[in-house]
Amino acid sequence: MRNAARAAHRTRAPTALVTAAALASALSGCGGGDVAPRDGATQQVPSASGTVAGAARSPGGSVDCRRTRCVALTFDDSPSVRTPRILDILRRYRVHATFFTLGKNHVLRDPGTVRRMAAEGHEVETLTWSHRILTGISPADARKEITRGREAVAKVIGRRPLLLRPPQGRTNATVTAICRQLGMAQVLWSATASDYETTDSALITRRILARTGPGGIILLHDRVDPTNRGYNGTVAAIAGILASLEARGYTFVTVTRLLAPAGPRPGEVYRDGPLGP
Repeated sequence: MRNAARAAHRTRAPTALVTAAALASALSGCGGGDVAPRDGATQQVPSASGTVAGAARSPGGSVDCRRTRCVALTFDDSPSVRTPRILDILRRYRVHATFFTLGKNHVLRDPGTVRRMAAEGHEVETLTWSHRILTGISPADARKEITRGREAVAKVIGRRPLLLRPPQGRTNATVTAICRQLGMAQVLWSATASDYETTDSALITRRILARTGPGGIILLHDRVDPTNRGYNGTVAAIAGILASLEARGYTFVTVTRLLAPAGPRPGEVYRDGPLGP
């Protein structure tokens, strides 16, 4: 438990599950609006751990984010032809990230990059099978989207993802119930650059720096979309984002490490860590 002085400085109290009404009022990433709803839960329970392709289930070393200015860097739509370049940059800065992968035409097409993510200590999670909006399809189809995406990762690295990023950050009570049954938590974000709509790497950098706070979850994309001129500035922005936030005293960790020593709770929705804004 944090002491009274720290609690007094929190800008908001943690809330329970993000409600469907709150989520319906805002669009989000992967082609939606800017920032996911800011009332995601920060409840914690003991997390599962294990090893994946020689990498820890909870990468990020022994950093204690209750005492350190932590931030989690996440990427959606992985892997793509740009992902190896991103991995090179992350390795140079000794940063671990969380990749939310798509099964169809991504994980199945490029399993080597997925194995590299895990081997280099990154967290490999799921963005579903084909990026269908879970709140707009039947419960049976939503469950299939989640489980097919999860199994695609498991076939490559030998571990089932425990974290789901709902496409466009859209979730509701039905999706939450499915995730609870599957033992998966839902991860949104607190900072995004809307890099799907601009190629300006300087603008992407400024947006992330302006929107990132302790315990935050950053959303970027590494996919290639031939019908959209966006995403092309993301790779060029990463080094500047890493260097600038490290200069401000931030330590980059995976989402699971951000929530340690407890961990993500199945069905719960998170947009930041326990000490987030």
